[in-house]
Amino acid sequence: METQKNNPLHGIKLEQIVTDLQAHYGWEYMGYQIKIRCFTDNPSVKSSLRFLRRTPWARTKVEEMYLKMLQNNASKK
Repeated sequence: METQKNNPLHGIKLEQIVTDLQAHYGWEYMGYQIKIRCFTDNPSVKSSLRFLRRTPWARTKVEEMYLKMLQNNASKK
């Protein structure tokens, strides 16, 4: 798959993205940055995945947040 070589999210599952973001930032910060109830009201990975899989705009925001986190971590090294 030549088309995916420049996609940093290729091969990373949504569950891994949500888990990594939650471990790094916590639900409170995630809910502050992306105003969705699955991050602010009784948050869990399972409820977040259910919502994000059905809501493309929210998934895009979460993926962008993940890429920024990776970028920030890389620049600290």
